[in-house]
Amino acid sequence: MQGLKFGAIISAWGMSAFFVTALMVNGIVSVAVGRDQDMQNMPGMKMPKSQPKANRKVAAKKRKAVIRKRQARKHRVGDMTGMSMPGMKMPHTQIIPGPKPAAASPTPPPSSTHMHMPGMQMPEASPSPQASPQHEMEMGVPKATATPVAAPGKMDPHMPGMHMPAPAANAQTTPEHKMPSPNAPTPHSHGAAGEMEGTTGNVAMDKMNMGPLLVMAGNEMSVRVGESETNLLNMGQMGSGTSWVPASSQMHMWDKLSGDWVFMFHFNALAGVNSQGGPRGRTKFESANWFMPMAFHKLGKGTIQLRGMFSFEPFTFARGGSPLLFQTGETYKGQPLVDRQHPHDLLMELSSQYTLPLGERGTWFTYFGYPGEPALGPPAFMHRESASENPSATLAHHLQDSTHISFGVLTSGFTYRWFKVEGSIFNGREPDENRYNLEAHKWNSRSARFSFAPNKNWTMQVSYGFLRKPEASEPNTDIHRATASIHYNKPITRGNWATSVIWGRNHASGDGESHNLNGYTAESTVNFLDKNYLYTRLELVDKNELLRPADRIRLRIANEHPSFRIGAYTFGGARDIWNNEKFSAAVGSDLTFYSKPAVLDEIYGKTPVSWRLFLRLRPSKMHMGHTNGMASPTHGEHQMPPRP
Repeated sequence: MQGLKFGAIISAWGMSAFFVTALMVNGIVSVAVGRDQDMQNMPGMKMPKSQPKANRKVAAKKRKAVIRKRQARKHRVGDMTGMSMPGMKMPHTQIIPGPKPAAASPTPPPSSTHMHMPGMQMPEASPSPQASPQHEMEMGVPKATATPVAAPGKMDPHMPGMHMPAPAANAQTTPEHKMPSPNAPTPHSHGAAGEMEGTTGNVAMDKMNMGPLLVMAGNEMSVRVGESETNLLNMGQMGSGTSWVPASSQMHMWDKLSGDWVFMFHFNALAGVNSQGGPRGRTKFESANWFMPMAFHKLGKGTIQLRGMFSFEPFTFARGGSPLLFQTGETYKGQPLVDRQHPHDLLMELSSQYTLPLGERGTWFTYFGYPGEPALGPPAFMHRESASENPSATLAHHLQDSTHISFGVLTSGFTYRWFKVEGSIFNGREPDENRYNLEAHKWNSRSARFSFAPNKNWTMQVSYGFLRKPEASEPNTDIHRATASIHYNKPITRGNWATSVIWGRNHASGDGESHNLNGYTAESTVNFLDKNYLYTRLELVDKNELLRPADRIRLRIANEHPSFRIGAYTFGGARDIWNNEKFSAAVGSDLTFYSKPAVLDEIYGKTPVSWRLFLRLRPSKMHMGHTNGMASPTHGEHQMPPRP
């Protein structure tokens, strides 16, 4: 040792005697001798005179025998093997003195337990005439109050006798030397209810409770079903109505914990220029938008979810709807809408869902909405991550997911691990032209859906429904609808990739006629380098309401409902231009090309092309990969430590 100025042999003998004394009395204590420390300055240390070389050899043999005996003992007092706490500074350890051995080796034996702590400075331990019942440790974290000893098998920073003085005001630590304060709230904990569970050997956080309902598990946020520890409603998996989307989907929402309630708010607003090409096209400045508050609360043995969804499109769309080539469905002034997308109702959803745990992995739920969405079809297009940047509705909307606004829905079903089976009775009538009211029709339609989510990146569904007289323009026509869809979502480095493939079919029958219409949709959105988005939507759709009576005369078509296979191919992109912890704003644009039968060229043109330019505003994405503390009511961003 460089700090010794004299008596190298005497110093080595004295240090060896100290180590043997420490091992015999207090168990195994790790000691790392710092540079430039003078052994003469250590309190209570006396430097004995050197002994002859022969005596040292005999003492070394005796010492080895003592060490072997110590190794055989199972009970070790004060064993702290395996602790890895970067940046800890260990002051002098007070040890109860014991019988002094005859001699000692100048170096610690191989069997001694060491504290492997990067950056830790360990001054030499010294025997003290007065025994101390506790070890004292100094760490660069705020001072903690005394707490009960941690349960066996879990490492708790609240060690009896541990003193944690506050760091200096100007102290700075690197990320690898940061340690949370033991008496500070756990990240995202809600008052005293927050707790950390599932710790591993290096104190990794697998699951964190935030009050009685909200649970953080790795990169996922969930709501507890009643008091169950295993039945959780994954927030990322919740689609429109009772549908599932991939659990790894990105979440753009604000949240607030208030007592035993969890509140969340989601919205999306797009405003810009919509220009539809060809002779049937129009150019409008408009806004597509929707707003969605949610609340969760424990009720009895289960959990209740309250949800609303609203849209200002009745005020922000042109009268009669938004221009959209080849789109059909619903009416305006008693006439079927053609080449226009109808505005959504001011009240899109007012619903409640009650979920009960069944065992460790199953649940039973019931859902009531007025309006609401039955168990039929894929998640509505505005709730799919694969369509998150696309401002347009799908042309196959009325073949796949048009029942997402039904005035009267009752759904019940079961989930078990990756599976969900559910059925609905509902009013199948499309909303009328009055977009501000609540409608009353018979609940004479029904549906069933089976969903499968094998892991957090995939969901699949098949569904079938019978819709009694859904279209006001065809009051005697019933529809049997079948759908199937596959949804994939994959978080990537600094981004996300989401894709959906959807099929929907309407078998319509009434007035002695029947026909089948099919719709195929493939859409994908990739978010890369944090702020950039590319998206596409490819559709093939059967349409039989494109021609008005005047159009059929012009084209010399006698069939009252001729069917045409239409293709629409959209390619677009967006870029975030402003992000903070509350809002995310982006600008985007896209182009849409079409394919159609040549017979329609006379009224649509040979190569119509549509384009959009828009500004998008929504809540910031909820991040779970960094620790910045609890999300406050004014901050809509949850941040979590990374999983090990």
